[in-house]
Amino acid sequence: MQDKTILITGGTKRIGEAICRRLHSSGMNLMIHYRSSEREAQTLQTSLNQIRHGSVAIIQADLLDTSQIPILANKTMEKFGRIDSLINNASSFYSSSIGKITEKSWDELIGCNLKAPLFLSQAVAPYLKKQSGCIINIIDIHSEWPLKDYVVYSSAKGGLATLTKSLAKELAPEIRVNGISPGPIIWPENGDWEDQKTRQNIINKTLLKRIGEPNDIAKTVSFLISDAPYITGQIIAVDGGRSINL
Repeated sequence: MQDKTILITGGTKRIGEAICRRLHSSGMNLMIHYRSSEREAQTLQTSLNQIRHGSVAIIQADLLDTSQIPILANKTMEKFGRIDSLINNASSFYSSSIGKITEKSWDELIGCNLKAPLFLSQAVAPYLKKQSGCIINIIDIHSEWPLKDYVVYSSAKGGLATLTKSLAKELAPEIRVNGISPGPIIWPENGDWEDQKTRQNIINKTLLKRIGEPNDIAKTVSFLISDAPYITGQIIAVDGGRSINL
């Protein structure tokens, strides 16, 4: 992992931050994308650069604007001279029940969760091929088991799951492409999930009877990058067993 470079979207908070901290601790350089969390991005960059000077850069972009996507790849190459891994972590998440779906919600949820990962993967593929690198898409167990009242989000993540397998076929043998589907790892910031009864019902459906931690996802990302050279086209559920107990 030493001196390899990761480009990660949505890497400033929550699961993204955990991934950044774990990969950085293993010796990787980071280009961390953010959209609006500038303060969090600067804080994380400062914290990690104090550990290893010049090892972390940040970049702002709206992934819904595809014209900005090649800039992420180009700036990463300018800064570090290589890209070894792409982590498509950025995600929009909110309800979209039938009768209330708008074109705006479609564009936002499909754009962030499916369109952007495709175009960013396309942009970095030439650089990943040179390093025999990998792409990791952060999906969701609800890509297979749709979440009620989240029609567009579930559809977008379902598309991302299929995209993961399609890219694995398209980019082989030089680039490995895998996905991680989190279950109940960290509660959404959406107010719908603040109810303790709702949370407990979700926890009760896991086989391990507890919520996971962001570092559970970070550990799986690290494994797929450094210890899984013969794994591609796969989606790993990190969900405490919930996906077989829905």
